[in-house]
Amino acid sequence: MDDINLHYRFLNWRRRIRDVRAVRFQERYKRMLKNGDTLSYQGNSDEVGCYVAPRPLSKGNCYFEVTIMDTGVRGTIAVGLVPQFYKLDHQPGWLPQSVAYHADDGKLYDGNPVGQQFGPKCNRGDRIGCGIYCDTIEAGLTTVFFTKNGKEVGSLVFPAAAEGLFPAIGMHSLGEEVRLDLQAEWDMEEADSIMMVDSHEDDWGRLYDIRVTGTLLEYVGKGKSILDVGLAQARQPLSTRCHYFEVEIVDAGEKCYIALGLARRDYPKNRHPGWSQGSVAYHADDGKIFHGSGVGEPFGPRCIEGDIMGCGIMFPRDYILDGEDDIDEWDPLEVLPRQGEGRIQNILYLNDEEEEEEEEGGELDQEHDGRKVMVFFTRNGKLMGRREVVVPPGGFYPTVGMLSSGEKVKVDLHPLSG
Repeated sequence: MDDINLHYRFLNWRRRIRDVRAVRFQERYKRMLKNGDTLSYQGNSDEVGCYVAPRPLSKGNCYFEVTIMDTGVRGTIAVGLVPQFYKLDHQPGWLPQSVAYHADDGKLYDGNPVGQQFGPKCNRGDRIGCGIYCDTIEAGLTTVFFTKNGKEVGSLVFPAAAEGLFPAIGMHSLGEEVRLDLQAEWDMEEADSIMMVDSHEDDWGRLYDIRVTGTLLEYVGKGKSILDVGLAQARQPLSTRCHYFEVEIVDAGEKCYIALGLARRDYPKNRHPGWSQGSVAYHADDGKIFHGSGVGEPFGPRCIEGDIMGCGIMFPRDYILDGEDDIDEWDPLEVLPRQGEGRIQNILYLNDEEEEEEEEGGELDQEHDGRKVMVFFTRNGKLMGRREVVVPPGGFYPTVGMLSSGEKVKVDLHPLSG
């Protein structure tokens, strides 16, 4: 009888050990919906939702990142570290032994519901990272650091709990959604080198759901409906000095919903170029041209990864050149795309017949407002076609649209400058 009792006690002990191990490696979340690596808030905006990862940061995995897919109503998203059994109805950083960087106010919360100014606010498309310097762990302390888009924001010395520090995400308003990467890597030396490189962000006047890294544009939107278009619009319009630009498709993403074209300055941020008035664009996924309409017309071949799409304006000879002193910097009778597959001869100026038609337009003005010009598109250095359009007030701005996950393009706004 004693042997039987001892056997059952042994089985219960093993079961309890198994249950403890299961809890230790089980993720915990409340008022959140988890779909793969995506977390979305499911509360009523009066209650906090919180997620705690199943494993703490360690020497082999000392960093994680969160990409903000949607800021929702208030953008009250927090990223940080907490103890294993942190209360899930509190934002990370609010309770003792927790620390977090909050996106809505850029403050650091260190075990206190009152935060301290720490870094910039974070918006849709931004990546917030959090990690520990494993080589600084001593006497129960470690250095916790935070990043924004791969660049370190700041750090602090923080008590290391016996069971470790667990990645945590908090949300507090309707519509908030993030993508979690618990296996992310961050290299301090690489981040420093990135900071030394020209980011080219100054080249862009408007960026929506698109992240800029050097000359690379990356789509960071949801990609779930036509309202999720990502838009990048150059700061300066095309002119007689700079009348052509190119885009190389680095990654076609899921659908290759990439569009290259020209648009007015106040173009809607959630519309592909070409879909609305004051725009014209060549779409890579179907090879169609869209000119102020959601219905496209057959125009050229589809474009895939590795293709280079170009767009420019053929200005009539009587246009007034901006900065005539700089005219010697390039040959107005020849456009040379980056790839040597072909040349577009005599493309800056129209031929004599086209010039005569344009002369009926009357007196010019420096901004070209209301004048008709010929917009042309290229693929891998070869002319695909032209479309006559009216230049909107303020000019035509180089515009790139993207709409599916994983899309990346490399942009050259000045391919003729050398």
